[in-house]
Amino acid sequence: MTVGRLASRGALKERGLSGSEGTTDGQVVRAVLAGDTERYAELVTRYRDRYARYAARMLGSADEAEDAVQDAFVRAFDQLAQCRDPDKFVGWFFLILRNRCFAERRRSKDVAPLEAAGAVAAPERPEVPVETAERRRALQHALLELTPEQREVFVLKHVEGLSYGEIAERLGTSVPSLKMRMHRAYDRLREQLRDRA
Repeated sequence: MTVGRLASRGALKERGLSGSEGTTDGQVVRAVLAGDTERYAELVTRYRDRYARYAARMLGSADEAEDAVQDAFVRAFDQLAQCRDPDKFVGWFFLILRNRCFAERRRSKDVAPLEAAGAVAAPERPEVPVETAERRRALQHALLELTPEQREVFVLKHVEGLSYGEIAERLGTSVPSLKMRMHRAYDRLREQLRDRA
């Protein structure tokens, strides 16, 4: 089975799997390690969209995000035997994707183009007043100016809705450290928004 088929939703339909059968990540990982490699598609289906949003907000591009997520799933599949706790697959996968996003940001070193700002925050709704839409665009542009570390904690807290404790666990850092990073992100956002006003 190719990686492309692993990542396709069609692979699940062919096997009659929906990914919502009540199996845990650990059960799926153990099945894959035991030789049922097609079950990996369940994990891809469970987490692809969620982490594509994270990657898009980190990279500022939906296309780059899709590449990063696909690459992270391939790496996770290739290194699945190194996942020490199969029940915590999602945290282990997140670190692979996070490293991939940070590597991509280091490679590009350029500030993301303004057109990419739309990928940083939720899409605009047509019923939103023009003034609100303009403020949202200004915020999106300001988010692109944050350091990757600042943007990451902002996205995980305010977009993904994770608590500081959950973020600390995922990133392997302390809550006070995250709060300091967030404080710096807020300061930088205020400065950027003031400059754009």
